[in-house]
Amino acid sequence: MRLTREAYRLAKPAHGQVGQHLRIVVVSDAAPPQVNGVVRTLGELKRHLTAMGHEVTSITPDQFSTLPMPSYPEIRLALFPGRRIARMIEAANPHAIHIATEGPLGLAARNYCVKRGLAFSTSFHTRFGEYLHARIGFPLRWSYTFLRWFHAPAATIMVATTSLQKELEERGFGRPSIWSRGVDTELFRPRPELQGEHYLGLERPVYLYVGRVAVEKNIDAFLQTELPGTKMIVGEGPRLEHLRRRHPQAHFTGALFGEDLAKAYAAADCFVFPSRTDTFGLVLIEALASGTPVAAYPVQGPLDVIGTEPVAALDEDLKAACLLSIRTPRGDARQFALRFSWQACAQQFLSNLALADDALLESR
Repeated sequence: MRLTREAYRLAKPAHGQVGQHLRIVVVSDAAPPQVNGVVRTLGELKRHLTAMGHEVTSITPDQFSTLPMPSYPEIRLALFPGRRIARMIEAANPHAIHIATEGPLGLAARNYCVKRGLAFSTSFHTRFGEYLHARIGFPLRWSYTFLRWFHAPAATIMVATTSLQKELEERGFGRPSIWSRGVDTELFRPRPELQGEHYLGLERPVYLYVGRVAVEKNIDAFLQTELPGTKMIVGEGPRLEHLRRRHPQAHFTGALFGEDLAKAYAAADCFVFPSRTDTFGLVLIEALASGTPVAAYPVQGPLDVIGTEPVAALDEDLKAACLLSIRTPRGDARQFALRFSWQACAQQFLSNLALADDALLESR
């Protein structure tokens, strides 16, 4: 494969200096108006890379004819994007191409790069295999066969945590590189004025979930847990109406954004993360940055992000985790989240391009 070494050379800081100007194409099937961690991560990546002087071209479904994904209409799938995506990449004349997702756009970009012998990087954001298995019983083995094939030609696969890195190594994905996440600590901050006796007229404690309302998020486990106070669900998705009907005592807000979302985080007494399949869980550090402690299962995602830090309660008994979590000092949660930076996330992304160059050169 012909390596676009210029991209990786330019990405490397020389003698302590910031790398030179790069033209970077980022291809993603996940984009606004979708609301999820992948969309927020790529949005912040573009914002910070641009501020660093790089030029980022995003290729997303809104630039194509699309159809709604069956059973998940807010996700739009690009129709026959091959020719147009080739023209868009060529017009951008990039030093580097990053493929963020394994959907129709990601597949078209992958095939374009492979056909022309161009190097590219990928990232493994979402456990589509587990999600397909949870929704329609699609065999995990078949999903991972496809995913290995998809990522195999990449110069590097970027993953958010060390445990996911190890898992993918064991599944035959080579050696992925770490690309962590950040949080906007100015938007997501403690707001003591919202910690009064009542918030939106809800009985306290307020246990908050933020994210897609879908079967793979395991929200049922949270809503079925007997807890004093109020359960609050922020988000939209294919399971929203079903859960509203089944759990009328819970408070469902739909999707929230910006200040409204930040206020929900800061007003809650506990952030509940019932997912067992997320690869990172960006919402975890958004909650912690707001001063809200976390309750979750001791699984990949919470264990990677939080570990044994005393800002969360991780327990197979979700009720016990929730009741323990609300005793955590809110100041401790905030201090922990300050470790995460979107600026560092963007720099790590660039460093991974340079590491990929080193690995490929060593293999020759």
